[in-house]
Amino acid sequence: MSRDLPIVETRQTPSIPSAAWIGFDEKLVAHGLSLRAAATIETLQVNVGKLCNQACKHCHVDASPTRTEIMTREVAEQVIATVRRFSIPTLDITGGAPELNPSFRFLVREARAAGAHVMVRHNLTVMFEPEQSDLPEFFREHEVEVISSLPYFLETQTDAQRGRGVFRKSIEALRRLNQAGHGIEESSLVLNLVYNPVGAFLPPAQSSIEADFKRELASRYGIAFNHLYTITNLPIKRFLDYLRRSGNEERYMRKLIEAFNPTTVEGL
Repeated sequence: MSRDLPIVETRQTPSIPSAAWIGFDEKLVAHGLSLRAAATIETLQVNVGKLCNQACKHCHVDASPTRTEIMTREVAEQVIATVRRFSIPTLDITGGAPELNPSFRFLVREARAAGAHVMVRHNLTVMFEPEQSDLPEFFREHEVEVISSLPYFLETQTDAQRGRGVFRKSIEALRRLNQAGHGIEESSLVLNLVYNPVGAFLPPAQSSIEADFKRELASRYGIAFNHLYTITNLPIKRFLDYLRRSGNEERYMRKLIEAFNPTTVEGL
């Protein structure tokens, strides 16, 4: 069940605690680090629009069922032309719910025809929208790597972030993906999960939460997946609005500043 949330119009620059402020460039210099441009393009990520069947409380792009901003077919064709021209190995498609863009399947088919691997950021419940029930078979046919966000392995926490009934639909969608061959041991079809916190805190260690999800989803629901990745919520759009309404903005910004990890810079 989706919820219709208003478009967030708050000031989009989060408040930085003055005592803790240091620019990112200065932080890099302090650690003897610098950013370098990549020698090659490994992945082209495209956001195909803000239309979504959900309206999650934490959404970083303010997506919802009422948003009309979507990638046009003309731009989708330019995306494929770019993949072909530069022989880009991977096309990563996100949204919104990317499957709701009329050009979504065109992008997948043409990218695969160009020899690219395709990743899709799939919210699971979109599978129950009109004309989307065949998504597991479509993903299997085109060997799409499915990356699905699941707030938690329990109903209460998931529905609190995404709306009533979302958890049960998500579990059923994961079962269907497993049945199509995604995420199971004997298959090469990849199903990865993404976890980001429901509240104003940072995610736990990735290996620890992955082990928890694998154990609980398998024992409770018979669901398998390949890997789980943790994401730190950006203080923008609806999540920033939540931080302000809950009085957690400054505390959360301090957490981000204090959690700077110099070992991640090499991969930026």
